[in-house]
Amino acid sequence: MQTSFIVTFIGDDRPGLVEQLSAVIEKNQGSWQESKLSQLGGKFAGLILVSLPADGGPSLEADLSALAASGISVRVTPTETTACAPSAEPAPGRNITLTVLGPDRNGIVKEISTALAQRQINVLEMDTLVQSAPMSAEMIFQARIDAWIPEDSDIDELRANLDQIADSMTLEIDLE
Repeated sequence: MQTSFIVTFIGDDRPGLVEQLSAVIEKNQGSWQESKLSQLGGKFAGLILVSLPADGGPSLEADLSALAASGISVRVTPTETTACAPSAEPAPGRNITLTVLGPDRNGIVKEISTALAQRQINVLEMDTLVQSAPMSAEMIFQARIDAWIPEDSDIDELRANLDQIADSMTLEIDLE
């Protein structure tokens, strides 16, 4: 029987960091299933979905924790909360994508995430970037947010709320 864990890590960006993690996972008979890894602010961080034999969690966690000596902070989290908990069927809905572009300022993510949370819209993936505009050198905020919206949500009302946010923060927010 297999079980799954999410491995979260952060360390100073350097060659060989992914190799160290993958060697420990392989040593524990784990299989690297999915991952999101990224360089951020001179650090390298990520999430890895690992499957391994059901009794392998404690050994994997101990071996990954030993990487702290090389500057890698790691946490291992089981993907299932309890063995007896029934898996909930997702409510009807659909995926949406938001793209955001505009001058960088505090509060952009908070305003948009509040608008989504108030409507029980679940963020599935979010990528953001702040970079200098080519001609003006003004700092520009960019985001792509993939989310799941319940079937009973009023998409027109969401659009109107996002338009208000866009107007007040001088942003372009597109909803697909």
